[in-house]
Amino acid sequence: MSETTDLTGLGAGIGRIPIMDVQPVVDGGRFPARCVEGETVTVSANAFREGHDAMGVQLVLAAPDGREQRQALHAVNPGLDLWQTTIRPETTGHWSFRLEAYSAPYETWAHTAEVKIPAGIDPDLVCAEGAQVLARVLAEIDEGTRPAADGPVVRAALESLRSPGLSPSARVAPALAADLRGILAERPLRDGVTTAGPYSLIVQRERALYGSWYEFFPRSEGAHFDPEHGWTSGTLRTAARSLDRIAQMGFDVAYLTPIHPIGTTFRKGRNNSLDPQPGDPGSPYAIGSPEGGHDAIHPELGTMEDFDAFVARAQELGIEVAMDIALQCSPDHPWVAEHPEWFTVRADGTIAYAENPPKKYQDIYPLSFDTDYEGLYAAIRDMLEHWIAHGVTLFRVDNPHTKPARFWEELLAEFDRTHPEVIFLAEAFTRPTMMHTLGKVGFHQSYTYFTWRESAEELREYLEELVEAAPYMRPSFWPTTHDILTPYMSTGGRSAFVLRAILAATLVPTWGIYSGYELVEDVPRPGAQEQIDNEKYEFKPRDYAGALARGESLEPLLASLNGIRRDHPALQTLTPIRFHEAGDEQVLVFSKHLDAAASGTGAPDTVLVVSLTEHDRDAQTTLDLDLDALEVGESFEVEDLLTGERYSWGRDPFVILSAADRPAHILRIIRPEES
Repeated sequence: MSETTDLTGLGAGIGRIPIMDVQPVVDGGRFPARCVEGETVTVSANAFREGHDAMGVQLVLAAPDGREQRQALHAVNPGLDLWQTTIRPETTGHWSFRLEAYSAPYETWAHTAEVKIPAGIDPDLVCAEGAQVLARVLAEIDEGTRPAADGPVVRAALESLRSPGLSPSARVAPALAADLRGILAERPLRDGVTTAGPYSLIVQRERALYGSWYEFFPRSEGAHFDPEHGWTSGTLRTAARSLDRIAQMGFDVAYLTPIHPIGTTFRKGRNNSLDPQPGDPGSPYAIGSPEGGHDAIHPELGTMEDFDAFVARAQELGIEVAMDIALQCSPDHPWVAEHPEWFTVRADGTIAYAENPPKKYQDIYPLSFDTDYEGLYAAIRDMLEHWIAHGVTLFRVDNPHTKPARFWEELLAEFDRTHPEVIFLAEAFTRPTMMHTLGKVGFHQSYTYFTWRESAEELREYLEELVEAAPYMRPSFWPTTHDILTPYMSTGGRSAFVLRAILAATLVPTWGIYSGYELVEDVPRPGAQEQIDNEKYEFKPRDYAGALARGESLEPLLASLNGIRRDHPALQTLTPIRFHEAGDEQVLVFSKHLDAAASGTGAPDTVLVVSLTEHDRDAQTTLDLDLDALEVGESFEVEDLLTGERYSWGRDPFVILSAADRPAHILRIIRPEES
């Protein structure tokens, strides 16, 4: 009689066949794991039993419509109990999976027969025990729980086992033959079945994992200064003209900083000063004025009709529009007068402004979720719905770590139900526990510490940490932002900007740049890790065409990087990353490999990156490549995707890198069939 144990409930015990450390499972199943459509996901567990009898493990994957499919896990390190398989869900929605471990009586008997029959040990008993096993299989066929097509093979093997006139080896031969083994591998006979799960797996659209973002301030696009009349702001219509250039560089997402009306009370001047001059536009993060709040457009930028035209042009070019959502208000925001309960009031009766010591933001009032949670929740939800109705498909959320995690869990769950196509990026440079929790409660992507991880050792350790968190936190790499310019970037010149773009674009599937990156804007404000003349507080039109004509722009490199990413599915993934060794500790070497099935192209795809990490030092070094990870022989051909050059390499090639001229190789492995 088969025994079944269910491990889904708390206190269910270890079960007949222990199943431990199931992956991908987040916090024991408290939060769902996530992947994107077509992504290859490894499912694993430690499963074992007492004694020496054979066992097996099966995965049962349930699609959103309830249909189930089974597949076997395989022991990947015999004797150490790790079982694995891969899945590749092709449709979005809420999936689930469970694992079933079992004792395998046929495999146990088959092993016994292969040992005892050649040795002449108890042949009649071995045949009798085999007949008992196959009789059970035949009974399942007769009961209709196993396909009738299995019958002829099973009956023939059973008849042979019951034929004493044959030699022992002849009696067992049909029961050990490949056709019967295949039947029982696909539909095993199972005892002591133990179930772990079900565990949730949310499958999201590809952009949740892979994409290239370009951030800009719409008011700077087309802005101009006249000595007599001062500044004239750019508009959404002039900003739309920039979309062609963004598309030519291969970016998938146009990310707009806030476009809402800006308050005048405590308006900041240039470089965050408290002394604004006539014409200073103020920070777009000081949201709200008598003209409206988060659901309105700054009058100087245009109208909702202009915004719709911007979105339509982006869609024509294959670009999605992301909007910056900053859940905070200027003192002039309508919410301040209409809902003072949504803010923190100090002992002197004033509303508390935002602070991040030593930074002070007197022009910004943070929201408080502790007095009218339901009302504030509804207002934010309705505001997001408004922009989604106008074509926004991604939101970059400013400082989500300053709002309750409970709020995000509830809000993102609601939008997962109502708008599963909409993606939320968390801009949370904060404690790792909060960053990871924001991923667990539903943020699709997260900014990361890449900006401050510089050495090869730091980058390797950080990527290994991110891979572990891949079931719930997808990293987005930005070399700079409108708020951040590290000493590395401000002292390294063009070499630093080239190098960090290459690393950001190849290490992870999602990366982004802030406008002006292509012009190597690298002058810091004294005493701060941010740009001088910060665009948050002033108009900043740029001569992109002139810089490109003079050969000063990084636009060709950025276009090349995005083209390489688009052409190579291996770079659209995170988890296949493998690190290799180099004799020079500042050289980072890593590869990403997808087999033919996972690449979706019918051929394997392998990209190998060899890169400097210091912007002021060249390198001549020997590599030590893991050929198994690359799935190549002792010699193979590579093509540099940046230059088109080809090389014959082996396990330990010698490379020469130059910070000024050749800071990195981005190589594709040329398979023998291409030669």
